[in-house]
Amino acid sequence: MTVSIRILLALACALPTCAIAADSAHEAALEARISAMGNIGRAGDPKYSPDGSEIAFITTLSGTPQAWRMPAGGGYPQPITAYADSVLGLRWAPDGKRVAYAVAPGGGYNAQLFLATPDGVDVVRMNEGEHNTFTGDFAEDGRYYFSSNARSGASMDTWIWDPATGKASLAIEMEGLGGISDLSGNQALVGRLVTRGNSNLWLDDLDSETSILLTPHEGAAEVFGKFGADPSVVLLGHNLGRDRMAFGRIDIGADGTPSAPRTLAERDDAELEDFELSADKATALLVWNVAGRNELELIDIATGKRRALPAAPSELVYGADFAPDGRKIALTLAGSTAPPDLWQLDLASGKYTRLTWSPHTGVDLDALVRPELRTYTAHDGLELSGWLYLPPGFKAPGPVVLSFHGGPEGQEQPAFRADYQALLASGIAVFAPNIRGSSGFGKAFMALDNQALRFDANRDIKSTADFLVDAGIGAKDRLGITGGSYGGYVVLVGVTEYPDTFAAGADLFGMVNFETFFSQSTPWMGAISTGEYGDPKTQLKLLQDLSPIHKLDRVVTPLLVMHGANDTNVPVVEAEQVVDNLKQRGVEVQYILFPDEGHGWRKQPNRVRSTLELTRFFRKHLVGGAASGSK
Repeated sequence: MTVSIRILLALACALPTCAIAADSAHEAALEARISAMGNIGRAGDPKYSPDGSEIAFITTLSGTPQAWRMPAGGGYPQPITAYADSVLGLRWAPDGKRVAYAVAPGGGYNAQLFLATPDGVDVVRMNEGEHNTFTGDFAEDGRYYFSSNARSGASMDTWIWDPATGKASLAIEMEGLGGISDLSGNQALVGRLVTRGNSNLWLDDLDSETSILLTPHEGAAEVFGKFGADPSVVLLGHNLGRDRMAFGRIDIGADGTPSAPRTLAERDDAELEDFELSADKATALLVWNVAGRNELELIDIATGKRRALPAAPSELVYGADFAPDGRKIALTLAGSTAPPDLWQLDLASGKYTRLTWSPHTGVDLDALVRPELRTYTAHDGLELSGWLYLPPGFKAPGPVVLSFHGGPEGQEQPAFRADYQALLASGIAVFAPNIRGSSGFGKAFMALDNQALRFDANRDIKSTADFLVDAGIGAKDRLGITGGSYGGYVVLVGVTEYPDTFAAGADLFGMVNFETFFSQSTPWMGAISTGEYGDPKTQLKLLQDLSPIHKLDRVVTPLLVMHGANDTNVPVVEAEQVVDNLKQRGVEVQYILFPDEGHGWRKQPNRVRSTLELTRFFRKHLVGGAASGSK
């Protein structure tokens, strides 16, 4: 190449057209990377076959969550299901000849329950009609119990499918939400929800239709449990008479009188998140929640001897299952830089072995960002905490998106989030707080947002934004806010109560009007939510004051609204009210309705689109010259 040609090329690249081409190439590469983030696969819910030879699990390997199976020692997986809609709630029948699962049409709660051979060839449906249905489990004799509101929209009754008749029949009429958590003969361990954050365990005799309350208490308490070696022993996680969840047992006398709960394992620095029993009910795996991360421990039920297990390769543990011989445990492990995948823990050696490698084409997981836990103070002095994700080379103060979890009694943990990593790849930091009302910090903290106390939780939104600005992390004119479900409600509170605080907001299937939420949500959802938000029959004024719908005239913040058309938890009318109001007022609003989704996105193409649109939206309003929409 001659010197003159090099000079001409250099001059050409100095022209605006060359800069535009470079910008376009960079933009295309970034969009491709963000799409790849949304396409990352996942696997979870491992279940050993009764003979221990196979593991059935759920994976997005085909694009939509489906049931698969693989050799227990690892190997090539084989599909069990191939539906257009998502599969969930996978369980093996006790004889190992069939598996049970549910299919969620359009992502909704009107699940269809199926029983199929492991090769997926012979399939039988276990429930009828199009009712809200929750998956359950098998009793040792092959009966399958599940919950359905077929009798009454306001109650999730317990139904039992009997293999002898091939039919399901109503077993327990419930008042509100609850269901069988374990079944031994005609003895059923039943969880019944009083209201959100308050529950009980009962022992129901299905023959005599009598019930014995096992967990009487005053105030709020949460309990969950399983039978021990026989129905006279109930092992449970609970916070009865205490602030943090612990592991304990209740012994039931010959006359049916239950003992007071006896604590078997507790920690001052953690809450029991879950437990899993070995096949012989002699050992329990305890999953502890330590400030959002998980730690594992084994306990011998008879002696109470405890043994801490080696740290898992990732921060979070889901869906554990003991091998039938008790020597290994299959787990779903995940973390901030590790999408959910299956692992196997050898209890003798303490070694973790990976079983699945979900695809992450185009994404270097090692280059993803891990968060750090930060604490700060709310308006009234209460200590709050959150997970701070900073992009490589982040120049503070800069653009930050505040992400609020759902629930409201959920918890932000360092889980893998494609949307977080996509924002980080775009140079936008993420701060994911646990404001008052979050779980994982004791029941007193979780109750701090109930009913009228929600006004204090709403003030935590501003406290969080102020913390980021005062700490020099977030630029005052480049803060975004996002959240799903209750987190979507938080977004709408943020842009109405504090209209000058956020430069952009993304409301994902959030509530805007508690009156329409209670009147149009599934009746059982409304029934269990009065203790959390207020009773529309007696506290209508409170619900109106808490509803952002009455303050939408304050909104000047550009909004992205995404919702599933088949959402029965937060009906689509919640999104429509926001979009219609802002359009009439000329406020920038982008609305995306997913016709084949319910409460959240299960299908891979929708997850990709959501990630892309959310990232584009915040890049437009928070980054560089595109942040001109900021106030």
